[in-house]
Amino acid sequence: MRWLIGGALVTLGVAACSPLRFFDTVMPKDAGSRLVLSGAAYGADPRQKLDLYAPTMPAARPWPVIVFMYGGSWNSGIREGYGFVGRALASRGFMVAIPDYRLVPTVRYPAFLEDNAAAVRWVIAHVGEYHGDPQRLVLAGHSAGAYNAAMLAYDPRWLGGARAAVRAMIGLAGPYDFLPSQLSSVIAAFGNAADPASTQPINHIGPGAPPALLATGDKDDLVAPRNSDTLAARLQAAGSPVERRRYPRVGHLGLITAIAEPFRTRAPVLDDMANFARHYTQ
Repeated sequence: MRWLIGGALVTLGVAACSPLRFFDTVMPKDAGSRLVLSGAAYGADPRQKLDLYAPTMPAARPWPVIVFMYGGSWNSGIREGYGFVGRALASRGFMVAIPDYRLVPTVRYPAFLEDNAAAVRWVIAHVGEYHGDPQRLVLAGHSAGAYNAAMLAYDPRWLGGARAAVRAMIGLAGPYDFLPSQLSSVIAAFGNAADPASTQPINHIGPGAPPALLATGDKDDLVAPRNSDTLAARLQAAGSPVERRRYPRVGHLGLITAIAEPFRTRAPVLDDMANFARHYTQ
């Protein structure tokens, strides 16, 4: 697996996100949450499926919705590894959708964005059946998933009119400004793009861009925090609210595992995500 460091990628000997499925299995499950839908198809491909988590507490008003997109350099990942994220956010009063999507090398850019956009449209069309509010939507993600979330939030090509439902974006350790690069993994994902600049989230920020929470760990040596600094600056220049969080002594994977109950004392990632999403979906 290769990860972005500033404008380049480095190779790791072990796929960094694959162990999260085991991690999810052994983590305690948050009370007040439940899996309400497993493997719902939003497309015909076996990878085009999603899971949906919900609070167990009753509510007079439909729940706001978070669509969480996982990372893995666009070439790895599985939704079953992120149930701890779905349950944690559901326990805080959100419906949470976690989609799988097609990966490199089976596909290249923009197919993984098209899949995530299709998943979001499915959520908007069907989440009301489960007491979710399709018009109070937050896009979120970690690492490559944060890239996906940012592109859907800020580039109107992917969601079209459905983008009006997006109230905010949450990016955890996202790569938003990582070109140029000649490394093979970048070429594998983005080498067919006719306009490379158009693949970068920072180039799609304009007036009316949804607010963002951009979080990084100061020990992240996989995706340089400057990616979040640059995106934050672009959003601020466009007049969009930005909350920038920097967690001391937290690395790249530590940022996502801090959402799990046993590790929440390491960084208030879950609290910050929930408070931010709640503020913009009131």
